[in-house]
Amino acid sequence: MDQQIEQVKTDITVDQMSRAQSIITGMKNYYESKMVGQERLGLSLIISMMANGHILLESVPGLAKTTAAKVVTESVNGQFSRIQCTPDLLPSDIIGTQTFNMSNNTFETKIGPVFANFVLLDEINRSSAKTQSAMLEAMQERTVSIGGTSYKLPDVFIVVATQNPIEQEGTYELSEAQLDRFLLKEVITYPTASQEVEILNRIESGVFTSVTPVASIDDVVFLQDICKKIYIAPTIKKYIVDIVQASRNPSESIFKDLAPYVAMGASTRAAIAFMETSKAVALSQGRAYVTPDDVKEMRHEVLRHRIMLNFAAIADGVKAETIIDAIFKSVNTP
Repeated sequence: MDQQIEQVKTDITVDQMSRAQSIITGMKNYYESKMVGQERLGLSLIISMMANGHILLESVPGLAKTTAAKVVTESVNGQFSRIQCTPDLLPSDIIGTQTFNMSNNTFETKIGPVFANFVLLDEINRSSAKTQSAMLEAMQERTVSIGGTSYKLPDVFIVVATQNPIEQEGTYELSEAQLDRFLLKEVITYPTASQEVEILNRIESGVFTSVTPVASIDDVVFLQDICKKIYIAPTIKKYIVDIVQASRNPSESIFKDLAPYVAMGASTRAAIAFMETSKAVALSQGRAYVTPDDVKEMRHEVLRHRIMLNFAAIADGVKAETIIDAIFKSVNTP
């Protein structure tokens, strides 16, 4: 394995690794200068950017989900769009439509807000199933069709969707298949008292109004290209597959008292997500190869929306994170 790692170091030059670390450090510092706390959210957003994957954020209102998405976009001078989801939102409101120009008797294409580098879908579960389907198709295919013509979305295209776990009235819950298309799911908690005081101080000082990009979209593309070159050993791939397999056979892998709570395990897309996120984590730590700890780092974010629990788990207050930790303890680390 050491010989294979040395080979990958020749594929990623010292200068490339140095440039990658400089870009990542700049983005992290910019995020910390704008955001108070929420370090895990910042890491998840940067990992999603590097893996070019989509992320689902869940929290009660007012915990800076929109602000965090805008800050990450500002750091790389990207194009940002915000879509407020409502029950009457139509697919054409998102992807665009054709309008008839009476002055020259021709149809003109009006592209929608989905054509941006970072698209915030605020309260995605408030939009109808038809609108959710149109957006999730764009997320998967990275193209949209307007009037029979296909339009390619930007190379860096990341959807940051939010949902409120408390309010259920007037909402359309995302299906398991739709949830599976999000690379990560981050659950955001309240800030501490001292953090909240610092938030007030920063708002009063106007720190949120200044925008000074520290990178560019080209830099993001560079990071994504480097991520693809990060070496992941066959033993690590087998470790990832064992974890996903264990989620599908809980009675054989985790504690007998927890296994009955699992209704459905993770799909193959979870294994792909583990591989992509672990490469991004390795790069963020300055390594050209993946370790088992890189796989473990984002375990909750990768699996919490892919392992379906039954009503008994809800009744007994068993969280997905408890099941995930039990699965990782049951699988031998290489």
